[in-house]
Formats: sequence, structure tokens, C-alpha cells
Amino acid sequence: MQLVERFKNLLVKIGFNETDIILRWSDLHNVYSGKSRHYHNLSHLEEMIALYEIHLSSFEFPDEILYSIFYHDYVYKVTRKDNELKSAEHALSILPLNTTIKKQLVFDMILATQHHKPNKVEDINWLVDFDLKILAKDWEDYKKYFEQIRKEYKLYPNFLYNPGRKKALEHFIANEFIFQTEEFRNNFEGKARENIKREIELLGYFA
Repeated sequence: MQLVERFKNLLVKIGFNETDIILRWSDLHNVYSGKSRHYHNLSHLEEMIALYEIHLSSFEFPDEILYSIFYHDYVYKVTRKDNELKSAEHALSILPLNTTIKKQLVFDMILATQHHKPNKVEDINWLVDFDLKILAKDWEDYKKYFEQIRKEYKLYPNFLYNPGRKKALEHFIANEFIFQTEEFRNNFEGKARENIKREIELLGYFA
């Protein structure tokens, strides 16, 4: 199913009218297609939704997860630290009054994509793992990912970017686990740690 069809079907289900859905898709498409979006774009959404569909039977709140996927990076500016908060606020602000989804849960889900910490709500852990699955890709795909991230941060020279990126990566491997669900830990934890350590070495080389 195409991204637009998945989006429209969800919005119909959770209470949006047809006119609003057309406007919301146009807005979402334009935002995620911005010239500065080298990684946090529609392809990122597509990859997360592909994982969502694979694991659909595991969720208690599938509509909330899917809606959060669409809007978790709605606001993405490398110069600010409240992107997730602003994305969550926007996602809630456009919901119709008669929506069927749980607003607080959506808010919590989108905020969780900032720090990627374990949560007592398992559906939030699934969302966080979908967002981080890129870390466990084969090296060439992972390399493409961090090169895209670097392009998003082109405003910053290497002497500023590299230490910041290194700190963020070291934060991941300092945690007991990168992934929060048992399935992702069993299948992807080792590969993610291997990729991250390799990137950290490169950051030191290109400092």
C-alpha cells in the first residue's frame, strides 16, 4: 500500500473528513519533502511503516502508533532541541474533536522518539525501535544514513559536528540496550553496536 493511501485510510478511521485529509496529506508531503531533509523524509516514514506492518499483530494501539509515525518528525530543525515536542503538539492540534485515538498516548509516543528510552507501554517501545532500526542495517546502508544525517547538519563544521555526533552515538552504546523490544534486541542489537562503534572510529579519523 502506498504511503498516501495508508495515511488517508488512517485519517478516515480516526475521524478526519475528506477535505481535511487532502489538506493534511499535502501539508505532510511538503514538510517531509523539504530540501534540507536528507534522511528525515518520506523514505524514513516508509521504512518505519514497513516495520509497522510486519509487527502489526503485536500492538495494542495500532492507530496511535501509525499516526505517531507520520508526525514524529513533522518538525525537524537541526538548530533546535524541541523538535519532538513541537511535532507532538502539532499532531494533537490537528486532530478532530471526535477522534477515536488516545491523544495523550500519541503525545507520549512522539516524545519518546527523542531519547529512545524503555517505556512501560510496550507499543511505545515498538515505535522507538522502528525509529532506530536504521542503526542495524548493513554497513553500506548505514553509511548512507550517517552521510545523510551529516548533510542535514551541514550548517556545522566538522570540529563542531563530529564531537556532538560522537557524544550522541556513545550515549547509545553506553545504555544496556539500544533496542527496547525483545525481538529487536535478539535480532539487531549486535549489528547496531558494531555499526555505531565503526562510525565513532571514523569520526575520530575525520576530526
